[in-house]
Amino acid sequence: MLIARLIAERADLLTHIEALKHSLDAEGLPMTASAEDLGGGVLVEVQTMGDSIRVFADALDANFPGCDRLIAVDKIAVPRLFVSDMDSTMIGQECIDELADYAGLKEKIADITERAMQGELDFAAALYERVSLLKGLEEGAIAACLADRITAMPGAKTLVQTLRAKGCRTVLVTGGFHHFADDIAQQLGFERVVGNRLEVADGKLSGGLVGAITDSGVKRTVLEEEQGALPAGATSLATGDGANDIPMLQAADYGIAYHAKPKARDAANGRVDAGDLTAVLHLLGIAEPDWVTS
Repeated sequence: MLIARLIAERADLLTHIEALKHSLDAEGLPMTASAEDLGGGVLVEVQTMGDSIRVFADALDANFPGCDRLIAVDKIAVPRLFVSDMDSTMIGQECIDELADYAGLKEKIADITERAMQGELDFAAALYERVSLLKGLEEGAIAACLADRITAMPGAKTLVQTLRAKGCRTVLVTGGFHHFADDIAQQLGFERVVGNRLEVADGKLSGGLVGAITDSGVKRTVLEEEQGALPAGATSLATGDGANDIPMLQAADYGIAYHAKPKARDAANGRVDAGDLTAVLHLLGIAEPDWVTS
């Protein structure tokens, strides 16, 4: 059985459901649907006895275009593990781009970042290139950047804190830097941080990194290691936005691409394109009265 949840508008809802039913009937896939009012929209749950996620996803996208949604096999449960990217997922910025602005290099470095996130450049090579361009920048720029430029995504703290309250382990894994991620993790409630570390010498960035880099393979490995420590049958959730998040999104039971680049969006079985991060809670079936909002 396949199950999907999606957040839809009230307008013409029955028409969209009927059109979806017609599309799935044409594929020999009987469906049932239910709807729950969310106040600002409607949470629609659709079930079918088929096993082709691609056919199901295509029908959903054709009949509910632009809707935030999640597809799963058999059931959607509250995850026991949440692993998330940081830049442009849990926070609204790319830290290295903002840090580069203190060196007068934001436009140049942001272009490399964008191409790497689109999957056009090798992530490791692009990271080393960008970090090397920051050589000589005063270490104090990191604290200034964190304080003045970096903000949490809407709904980020509510998502993390609510999942923790439900017994979910929370891990922040980033191709960015501990100098930012450690503080962000503490603010939002993540229990573990995995990331890169900028090398500092004599109060300035050296243009290098300390230790091995956190890339797409490490992101997936972290998720799999954390999942291996959970009881059998426990589910995992991953969120991310860029090409380097794809292996992690695909390894998770629920991989949700958040306002993501096309390659990441297409690789995931869930997506949030319209709402903020609390949309993930709706898709998981966690009711608003159970959200932790403090």
